[in-house]
Amino acid sequence: MDGNGRWAQKRGLPRVAGHRAGVETVRRMVRACAKTGIKALTLYAFSADNWKRPENETGFLMGLLARFLRREISELDRNRVRLRTIGNTAGLPVFARKELARGMKRTAKNGGLILTLALNYSSRQEILDGAKKMALDRRAGKAPLHRNDFGKYLYTSFLPDPDLIIRTSGEMRLSDFLLWQGAYAELWFTPVLWPDFKEQHLAQALREFARRSRRYGGTAEQEESLV
Repeated sequence: MDGNGRWAQKRGLPRVAGHRAGVETVRRMVRACAKTGIKALTLYAFSADNWKRPENETGFLMGLLARFLRREISELDRNRVRLRTIGNTAGLPVFARKELARGMKRTAKNGGLILTLALNYSSRQEILDGAKKMALDRRAGKAPLHRNDFGKYLYTSFLPDPDLIIRTSGEMRLSDFLLWQGAYAELWFTPVLWPDFKEQHLAQALREFARRSRRYGGTAEQEESLV
């Protein structure tokens, strides 16, 4: 979800105004994904590298997260959305962790859209942590693992691998997001800044995704033979 700061700067506003506007887009996209029947939506809300930003901005973002959860959890619960997180949430402020815990507990039994917030998240750290856990299992005498089994050691073990990764604001990189899980994800980049991202942009991304041929390393002929 990129472009909040640039959205604000283009309007002569402080960066925090862009983050406030970005929250409105989060609200719209959660509703749109639930309505569309998408089963899982993961939002890159705060990376481990975002702590490099000014303290007043990171503090504002943590407060914004807590306020969003307090205000939206009733609607999320009503719409059967299940809230989850990935990342080192132990590194977040106590007040933010409390709101996350309340939200996840309240929605734990919901069977609709899985809304996952990537918070204090680094995919490279996730892979390293997963490798350490796997090494401990191997040392304990468990059977050798295939690479397809590695996913159970990742933060996202409760999720399927992503089919589509969308990046807003014109940047064309993954920025340490779901590097292992996104190996065969379709990528869709748009110049639209996150606060301006609307339902029609999501629909455009989904239409483009539907047109693509996903071969997972095989050939088009092999794909056709499986249809």
